[in-house]
Parts: sequence; structure tokens; C-alpha cells
Amino acid sequence: MLIGEVARRSGVSARMLRHYESLGLVSPSGRTGSGYREYSGEDIRRIFHIESLRALGLSLREVKRALDDRGFTPSALVDDLIRRTRERIAAESELLTRLRRIHAADPTDWQDALQVVTLLQALGSQSADARQRAALSSADEVPVPVEALVEAVLGESDPYVAGALRWALARSDGAPAPLAVGIGSPVAAVRERAVRSLAEMPGGEAAGHLRDALTHPDAVVRGHAALALGTRGEADAVPTLVDMVGEGRNDTDAADALSVLANDTATADRITARLVERLAHDTTEAPARGRLTQALAGIPGERASRALVELSHDEERAVALTATYLLRLREEQ
Repeated sequence: MLIGEVARRSGVSARMLRHYESLGLVSPSGRTGSGYREYSGEDIRRIFHIESLRALGLSLREVKRALDDRGFTPSALVDDLIRRTRERIAAESELLTRLRRIHAADPTDWQDALQVVTLLQALGSQSADARQRAALSSADEVPVPVEALVEAVLGESDPYVAGALRWALARSDGAPAPLAVGIGSPVAAVRERAVRSLAEMPGGEAAGHLRDALTHPDAVVRGHAALALGTRGEADAVPTLVDMVGEGRNDTDAADALSVLANDTATADRITARLVERLAHDTTEAPARGRLTQALAGIPGERASRALVELSHDEERAVALTATYLLRLREEQ
């Protein structure tokens, strides 16, 4: 079969067939009387083998080795191809993400586009100062896309950079939803960064995600959500805040949040009832009972005062002394 017909049947151009021949990949087995290349059936099978191996991503040098080296085993080469393919896919995915983020920023001209590229690169810098400057610069006329800020804050370990990123997110639209996804991360540090970022975001959407976080199995997530909701006046946070006082997790902040919530009689009585219930629990140890008694100091109302009177006669001396002291302070006010 002459080269033109081989090219038509195989889909490999005559020029490429000559290139294969120059590299020693495949050589026509014969020549016609006029000197034209003539390919045998075995030659054509080899051409198809070459194309099949090229389709796997092998270089022409690797193809030649695979076909000519009888001692060659494909496993190592296939493993290498898998590794290279994964690296290529990761690089392409990263490029696609970057392009989508530039598109989301909706730049009006190339200067704006280049500014977004510069900020995105700075967010991924090894320098904490560069990352912090990028976060603070994101509030300019061409902002960094919110997805990039969320990704950055969820992976940021430097507290100063994280603070700048949370500041930037609080001024961005559309951040609560991706941050809420971060709360479901299997990594504890990521969950905490997500809920802390939500805690600093205004608006009902962020508050809704924080309310959902009150039932999260991670006590740290529940705690940050409760503190944020408590300072916003959300009474749903009361049970978690009382638990925090009893367990000694940010108990001072939790007690302060409870005092903020106790701004009306009904809520104050509800908080008092919860504290008293926890105090009466059989497994509540002395230090915890002391913290719970102390938390009553910030709760106004007659019901809290009656609870302190009862606690002033408690068998636990530290609890009784604390309650007596708090009652004296109330009388002086």
C-alpha cells in the first residue's frame, strides 16, 4: 500500500508518516519499481499501535521504546502517565478557577483584569504581609471575587491576615453561603474559620447559618455561633451559652452574652431557669456550679434574685459565698 492510501485509511498525514520514518518509528517494508514507499500489513498495524500509544499521552520517544524494547514493561510508564495527567488536570482546574474569578469580578478593561490577577496572586503569596495587603485592597473599585476571599480565609492560619480577610468578607456580597459550606468541613480548623467569619458578617442570611450551627456536633462551632447570636439578641443561643458557662468554654464571654440577652423579663426568667436547671444537675461539679452562680450576676429580675437567695444556703461553700456576695451587690444597686 502506497503512502497516500495509508494516509487516507489511517488518518495519519503523509508528512507525519515521513516524520515517523525519520525517527525510526516505522519504515515501509518495500519500494515500488519507481521507488515509492510501500507499506505492508505489519507496517500499518505498527502505525495504528503508534497512534494508540500517542493517544495515551506518550511522547514519540516513549512510543518507540514501548514498541522496540522487548524487556519493556508498561506498568511504570503508565504510572508516570497517571501522575502527569493528574498534575495537568490540577493545573488546568486551577487555571479554570482563576479565569472564572476574573470573570466574576467583571473587569471593565484590561487594567482592571490585571489588577484582579495581581490581587489573586497576592492572596496566594507565601508572605503574610502580601496576603494582608491583598485582603485590605479587595474593597477597592475592582474587588476580589468572594469565592477567592472565602477560600483564602478558610485556609489562613495567620490571625492578622485572617482578620483582614474577615473584614473584607463582611463587606462582600454572597459570602454566607460558601462560608456555611466550610462549617461542614472535616477539618476542625476550617470549621472554626468559617463560623468565625460568619459571626462577623451582618444580615439575616449570616444569622440563619449561625442558627443552624447551634446544632453542629463541633462544640467550637456551636460556641462561636452562640456568642455571635447572643450579641445580636438572638434568644435561640441561650441553651448553648448556658452549656458553655457550665463547661468552662469561653464562659466569661458566654455569661456576658447572656446578660445582653436578658433585656426583658421573659428572656431573663428563661435564662435564670436554664441556669438553675443546670445547677441542679447531679453531675455538675463544684467549679461549674460556681461559674453558673456567677453568671446569675448579669441576669436582672426577681426570679434571678430568688435563685441567688436559695444558692446562698448551698451546701457548696464557694457557691453559697458567691451567691451571698452577688445578693449584697444587688441590694446596693
